[in-house]
Amino acid sequence: MLMRRRSVARWIGGSALLFALAGCLLPFVGPSTLDWSLVLRRQDPDWSILIDLRLSRTLLGLFAGGALALAGALFQSMLRDALATPYTLGVSTGASLGAVIAIALDWGSVAGVGGIWAGALSGAVTILFVVMGAATRHGQLSSSSLLLAGVAINSVCAALILLVHGLSGISKSFAISHWLIGGLDAVERPTLALYILIVVSMAFLIVHHARHWNLLAVGEAWAATRGAHVRQSLLQGYLAGSGLAAFTVALTGPIGFVGLVVPHLLRRRLGGDDRVLMPCAFLHGGVLLASCDAIGRAILAPAEIPAGAITAFIGGPHLIWVVRRGGTR
Repeated sequence: MLMRRRSVARWIGGSALLFALAGCLLPFVGPSTLDWSLVLRRQDPDWSILIDLRLSRTLLGLFAGGALALAGALFQSMLRDALATPYTLGVSTGASLGAVIAIALDWGSVAGVGGIWAGALSGAVTILFVVMGAATRHGQLSSSSLLLAGVAINSVCAALILLVHGLSGISKSFAISHWLIGGLDAVERPTLALYILIVVSMAFLIVHHARHWNLLAVGEAWAATRGAHVRQSLLQGYLAGSGLAAFTVALTGPIGFVGLVVPHLLRRRLGGDDRVLMPCAFLHGGVLLASCDAIGRAILAPAEIPAGAITAFIGGPHLIWVVRRGGTR
């Protein structure tokens, strides 16, 4: 038990150290070299580039990647499916649909980022109730029905996104296309601070209830015999994961595969104990997304590759590997 605790402490401590190092080092990665004399004197333009652009994007990547990875780990434990993510459950696609409608209706010019947030949250909440209504039978919420309903709704939302995109004007269509790629942009400090506060609060609540997710990962019937309130836990977990995905999609667009790759790789090394897996998934997910954004800034400088494209290049082959490995077992 002592060695077990030491191993857990090393993993969580090492993950936290990696997270902190990424936050300190990645802002210095970019298409151009900063003038250190100007940075040390806090003079523009180099000081503004470092603080308002690169540091803002790095922090957004760290917490957005952490939110997506934690949501993926949560859904995989609740549904006992290694391929369950906020996207397969329709939550992220519903948030994307709401944000696309907000862009098409020009809510962003009226309320700024708040307009896109309102659209994304409205879309996520709507899909949340639709999926839960479809997955509930005789007052019971089933994890398998939840997954099937999410996959079906996901296809419908994707079709509606294409419809709205096609009916929009040229300028709005371009904005929607750019947003749908998924990427990190510098955001204003109050918006970033509010987002970080929301993510950290929800992440703390999810990790705090890791014992419930461990019970659900074994099976709903077994969890019920151990005194767990299965329906209540499924509802709370689905709401928490959906909230993380919705807030993140509203700021970054639909960035895929982070919620799939990170929990799956960590589960192979750490096992299925969510008390360790979930905090490590949050920290490593943040490092992955922030690193992908830094690579996208530097690899084809001065042009940029969106972080969503980099994660797709990583996650696509990994998904194929997971399917192939599953097929041979």
